[in-house]
Amino acid sequence: MTDDDAPLAYDARPMPRRPDAPRLSRAASPLLRRIEIVDQHGERRPIDIPAERPMTVFVDRRELVTLMTLGASPELLVLGYLLNQGLVDDAAEIDGIDVDWDVDAAAVKTRGGIAKLAEKTARRVVTTGCGQGTVYGDTMAQVGALRLPGVAAARIDQATLTSILEQMRQRHSVHKQAGSVHGCALYRGAELLVFVEDVGRHNAIDTIAGWMAVHAVDGGDKIFYTTGRLTSEMVMKAAKMGVPIIASRNGVTAMGHELAERLGMTLFGRAANKHFLCYTGFERFDAVAAVL
Repeated sequence: MTDDDAPLAYDARPMPRRPDAPRLSRAASPLLRRIEIVDQHGERRPIDIPAERPMTVFVDRRELVTLMTLGASPELLVLGYLLNQGLVDDAAEIDGIDVDWDVDAAAVKTRGGIAKLAEKTARRVVTTGCGQGTVYGDTMAQVGALRLPGVAAARIDQATLTSILEQMRQRHSVHKQAGSVHGCALYRGAELLVFVEDVGRHNAIDTIAGWMAVHAVDGGDKIFYTTGRLTSEMVMKAAKMGVPIIASRNGVTAMGHELAERLGMTLFGRAANKHFLCYTGFERFDAVAAVL
């Protein structure tokens, strides 16, 4: 496999950076590892598998968490993680993020420290997260305060939704080549802005949150797509990013559905090819009746 043939686990439209965006290293690492397997016919052959690796995050030299990641854009993952966990409120609070794969670590330097960091990280809630597994208790407590300004004006039509699903179906991805990863994407209409694959859906959405923060991208007119199931944590993270419309190739849990209804979001699940289910926010979906 040549570099030209390798799938892109991080693919983003060029956008201007906000002036006060944090300085980010550009740590690169192989996405795939080639191994030999024996198949059902008893034949040996090589295959590629995702190169999962640990990344321990240090904030101002204090160890915070270890994330298991593919490492497609680890600096944005760390930034999005800090934002979605409610540990920082704005990207401008971070001076820089340096990732060093020689020691499997990410060093975060803040501009003024994180107030009450020990208190914020004291209580953890076990989640369904892939590659993470916990969210900090304060984040769960913020659900009642979440608001999506302008959510009533957000709309999506069937042609846009089916275009997004077709783009995702045709994409040359790590999942198609090696399996065992989730993909997430952010769209403006049918225009892809950023696509991320990682060993867990939470890592992928956090990386997109980091990209949005660095480029000052507002979520109000965007559509979020994921291959993973829409649990309450995924819906909550999309809401924190200000994105009112979500489409998933997978299903929706009861808590995810309840949270989306409470926030006025539109959820599509079981979405693949031209098939989908709209679970909430029907009034913002311009459907086209099937021709019999």
